[in-house]
Amino acid sequence: MNIAVYSGSFNPLHKGHEAIIRFLTREAGFDQVYLVVTPQNPFKQSHSLPAGKDRFQAALDAIARHPDLKVSAQDIELTMTPPQYTIRTLDALREREPEHRFTLVIGADNLANFQGWRFHERILLEYGVVVFPRKGYHRGHARARLLKENPNYKITLLKAPLVTISSTQIREGLAAGKDMSRWLM
Repeated sequence: MNIAVYSGSFNPLHKGHEAIIRFLTREAGFDQVYLVVTPQNPFKQSHSLPAGKDRFQAALDAIARHPDLKVSAQDIELTMTPPQYTIRTLDALREREPEHRFTLVIGADNLANFQGWRFHERILLEYGVVVFPRKGYHRGHARARLLKENPNYKITLLKAPLVTISSTQIREGLAAGKDMSRWLM
C-alpha cells in the first residue's frame, strides 16, 4: 500500500486536517493515511500541550466519527525514545511494515525550512514528501532550492485547496469562550 504519513500535535484535530486526509486518499493516490501524533514539534514554541496519550485518544475518537476516512491514528512517536526525529519514525514504520511505501505529508511552511530537519536528505531520497499549500509560503521557491541541492529529491506539490483554519485559532477561540465545534473534526 501507498501510505501518507501525516504527523502533528493535532491539538485539536479540525476540519482542515480532515480536508487534507480526504484529499490525500481521494485525489493524491494514497491508499491510507497514518495520522502520527507527535510529543512536541521541535520547531514550534513549547506551549501547554495536552499529554500525547490524550491527544492520541482524541484522534481515535475523531476518526471514529468519520468511518468513511481511510485513516488510522498512530502513537509510534509517543512510544519512541527521544529524540523523535521524523527520519526515525519513517524508518520504524518501514521496518514494522516493509510491504508498504511511506511518504511524508508536510505543509509549505515546513518545506521552507526542511533543510533544518535531521537527515532531510534521506527523507527526500528514500521516502519523499507531498506538500500542501500554506498561506504566506511559496512552495515552488522552496522546492527549487532543495532540488538545486539534489535533483533526485522526491518533492510533490499538491494542487489542494488552501486550509484556512488552524489548531491555534481553535484554541484561541475556545479560550475566548467561543463555540468552535463546527471546526472540530
